[in-house]
Amino acid sequence: MFDVEIDLDDTPGVLAMMGEVLGARDISIEGGGVFVTGGRGVAHFLFANGNAAAQALEAAGLRVVRVRQVVVQRLRQGVPGQLGKLCRLMADAGVNIEVQYSDHANQLILVVDDLQSANRVAAQWAEGGKGGEGGKKRG
Repeated sequence: MFDVEIDLDDTPGVLAMMGEVLGARDISIEGGGVFVTGGRGVAHFLFANGNAAAQALEAAGLRVVRVRQVVVQRLRQGVPGQLGKLCRLMADAGVNIEVQYSDHANQLILVVDDLQSANRVAAQWAEGGKGGEGGKKRG
């Protein structure tokens, strides 16, 4: 899965146009969001094929900032503190989380500065080892 970061004008209809462009190309958004900061829209959306999404958006005149692979992680939704515990493990491994959101399957999506280290932490978390509590049931 890929996060596509998009720079959007802060004007009515821009997000609608973005969605229409993707829909016309049969490209599904799997998760993400958009926020306005400093008078600009900053969008991060999740796609199975980030390059196809980026090409469609750029062809429509939208500015794609970058396309990056993400870490997809399952948290135990009914257990408080899961996000803090996972993020602490990432921080302790020297991983900076730059963007965090959820996908349509309620999975945590992380855009990070060190994908290799983050994937190691995520694998440990999914197995329930080294402080991880996610993924597989134990016992």
